[in-house]
Amino acid sequence: MSFVDGVLARVPQPFRALALQHHELIKFGIVGGTTLIFDLAIFYSLSLTILEEKPVVAKVMSGILATVLSYILNREWSFKNRGGRERHHEALLFFSISGVGVLIAAAPLWIANNVFDIRASQESLTTRVVVDFVLNYVIGNLMQMVFRFWALRRFAFPDENVRLIDPDLEGPDLEDRPTEEERSATPDL
Repeated sequence: MSFVDGVLARVPQPFRALALQHHELIKFGIVGGTTLIFDLAIFYSLSLTILEEKPVVAKVMSGILATVLSYILNREWSFKNRGGRERHHEALLFFSISGVGVLIAAAPLWIANNVFDIRASQESLTTRVVVDFVLNYVIGNLMQMVFRFWALRRFAFPDENVRLIDPDLEGPDLEDRPTEEERSATPDL
């Protein structure tokens, strides 16, 4: 039994059905949390040392590295049963969508620093760290997450091009997957 199967077996039934129904969103959130920690470590390593005067550059660099990790984890786990595109086409779509996401996540920090000049008024390192965190990882990442989940499901890993699945490898996350007829009968969100 896999780790995921073990966790699902312990979830009470009404929540288990909900978890199975929204398994991609849950996996996307777990990948997002993992890459958030990775992004945080790189951003603060850069913005508190060599890029202290350029926090937006540090954010873009950490965002790019986190995006590479995100692609690997999302392709191999979150959306493993979607897509079916050529790998280079899928990767181009993923990185294009994620590039827009990195810019969306950096926008609040850029606006605060370049429009409102908020960094100049912060004398305390603690204040700067808290403000950067709120702008980058609360406001920016929430905006980015909504955009990326929608765009990745719609364009990079569409449901229409489902990968062929070996029936012997099907897990509990695939049991409640709608049939082709059910998918065509429901509108695409």
